Amino acid sequence: MLYNKPDPQEVKVLTRRFGLENSASIDTYLATDGYQGFLKAREMTPDDIITEVKTSNLRGRGGAGFPTGMKWGFVPRTSPKPKYIVVNGDESEPGTCKDRLLIENDPHQLLEGMMIAGLAVDAHAGYVYIRGEYRYLIDILDKAIAEAYSRGWLGKNIQGTGFDFDVYTQTGAGAYECGEESALLESLEGKRGVPRIRPPFPAVSGAFQCPTVLNNVETYSAVPSILRDGGAAFASLGTPRNGGTRLFCLSGHINRPGVYELPMGFNLLRMIEEVGGGVWRGKKLKAVIPGGSSCPVLTADECDLAMDYDTLAKAKTMLGSGGVVVMDEDTCMVKAAMRIMRFYAHESCGWCIPCREGTAWLRKLLIRFHDGGGARSDIDLIGDVARNMLGRTFCPLGDAAAMPTISFVEKFRGEFEAHLAGRPCPHEHADHLALV
Repeated sequence: MLYNKPDPQEVKVLTRRFGLENSASIDTYLATDGYQGFLKAREMTPDDIITEVKTSNLRGRGGAGFPTGMKWGFVPRTSPKPKYIVVNGDESEPGTCKDRLLIENDPHQLLEGMMIAGLAVDAHAGYVYIRGEYRYLIDILDKAIAEAYSRGWLGKNIQGTGFDFDVYTQTGAGAYECGEESALLESLEGKRGVPRIRPPFPAVSGAFQCPTVLNNVETYSAVPSILRDGGAAFASLGTPRNGGTRLFCLSGHINRPGVYELPMGFNLLRMIEEVGGGVWRGKKLKAVIPGGSSCPVLTADECDLAMDYDTLAKAKTMLGSGGVVVMDEDTCMVKAAMRIMRFYAHESCGWCIPCREGTAWLRKLLIRFHDGGGARSDIDLIGDVARNMLGRTFCPLGDAAAMPTISFVEKFRGEFEAHLAGRPCPHEHADHLALV
């Protein structure tokens, strides 16, 4: 999926340099107010920086939506241990592909966000952890880091401010599990990427057992504009408690798939119709996954709502990582659930029995059901197995597999019952085989 031409509905904050010639270079960055947020933050106290981020209502863009300023405030700045800034660039959620565009088109914005976070918590080193399939981004990021060092924006005594900050890159090996923050830290330290038991949380004992700020690429990339223009200005772009803009990844059965920067709280139906050009081939809308494959599905009748964390929580789903997957009227929802479960069964690290065994059982049940070999009792069994995974694992992967499965069964039970008649699938069409 590529970044599309700007849509009239977009509010370009994080993507304002996209499309500029040599947008990833430090010269372009400096010519467009680059590193001004850092210089402003250097004149502020750490508490004032954190307060500004809290004022912005910036919430983590990786999926959980935890308030960023509050998260930074948990770091014990008086600890004698070194503090670290870690970037979660392990963008592996199906339907999500916006972090790679931020690194590809504007890597210095990410570096500046890390530096400001360093000022806020007295950290002097940062690590960017990037998913294994994004290795080409390492070259782009390493070039930007080298530019920053050569021009005095990284290293010792940055621009004469007395602040030191170093940045390192690290790539994973392509494991979805390493998108979970504690598994990422294990991998960063050279160990197998499995989740840690918490507490302690990363803010107290993170990278190398030291206090750590760990946020997503998009979250850090929003910080320079917050410090440059003020937290209140950023907050005003969104809805209460959901400040700023969000990069939404539109995919599936839609006429204009792409990544669009829209205000938090933008209406989902408007997003599909006005931004995405509507459902493809003149078809009707059937369902939408609003924030990546781990989010409970919405039916077409549930899609007239604001895309922010609180509204979607009330709708019993999540904004997640911003991956909006549109499905038309001909989509087989049993197959959609099956394809999602195949992914989670493959990506489970195997550390927790409910996840390791539960995802495998669900995958087999859904494959059998879609192939026409299921029994009526399997419909309830699928839901029961999924519910018994919820809240019983060290990390959220078990929940990420269970929640969408439960929603598919509850909201599209009729389609599961229709499969009891055997093959062929009553909802599947040849033109959907490669899309669902």
